[in-house]
Amino acid sequence: MLSFTAVKRAIQLPAISTKTASMLATSMPYPIRSGISCAATHAVFSSSSKSNHTFARVQKPAPAWSATAVVGKEFKKLSSEDFLGKWLVLFFYPLDFTFVCPTEIISYSKAAEEFRKLNTEVVGVSVDSVYSHLAWIEQPRKLGGLGDLDIPLVGDITKNISHNYGVLADSGADIGLSLRGTFIIDPKGTVRQITINDTGVGRNIDETLRLVEALQFVDEHGEVCPAGWKKGEKTMIPNPTKSKDYFKSVAE
Repeated sequence: MLSFTAVKRAIQLPAISTKTASMLATSMPYPIRSGISCAATHAVFSSSSKSNHTFARVQKPAPAWSATAVVGKEFKKLSSEDFLGKWLVLFFYPLDFTFVCPTEIISYSKAAEEFRKLNTEVVGVSVDSVYSHLAWIEQPRKLGGLGDLDIPLVGDITKNISHNYGVLADSGADIGLSLRGTFIIDPKGTVRQITINDTGVGRNIDETLRLVEALQFVDEHGEVCPAGWKKGEKTMIPNPTKSKDYFKSVAE
């Protein structure tokens, strides 16, 4: 059976794509077609295996990014490197000039100072352009606009950031838009928490604050935080014997 390489060499075909090879294969007699089909199929799987993409994962380095953002009412280049040494809440939302999105963005903006007290910056991202962001910021809140913001909005018009963080919808009514992904990234650039909502449900910003506080507590004290933990409440030592002190205290 002739291989695809042999056939290509024999008839002096130029370099062609796998798709073209498959089309060529179906137009040839069976003995040759089967050889090319096998080669083309192998090429598809080889290409796929080489291009396996790893999205953002907890305990792994956050995907690097660089893009233009609206900061205040100015355009400014931002990158993931700008936030090394600080905690970062990177949140994605579907689209400008929509309905749930402004409630989240404004809530994050109002809480920006609380986050900064925790050495944490907040950055919003959508697949809109920075021009769309700016127009939305300049629209009054009573008309569905954002008004002045205390957080940057990144224009991910290439959709690369959304793709790399695994929040880009690839099917259905929201195809091409970002889902409501929230990523808490520590000062070393490691992803520590991921939450992704469907587009119809807004986030709880107080919960994001709580998670940042909990992660920082764990890093600082080496103890772990039980369900629903809030700052000042009891934690536990991750040890079979010492953890009993916690369970004993909450059972009383």
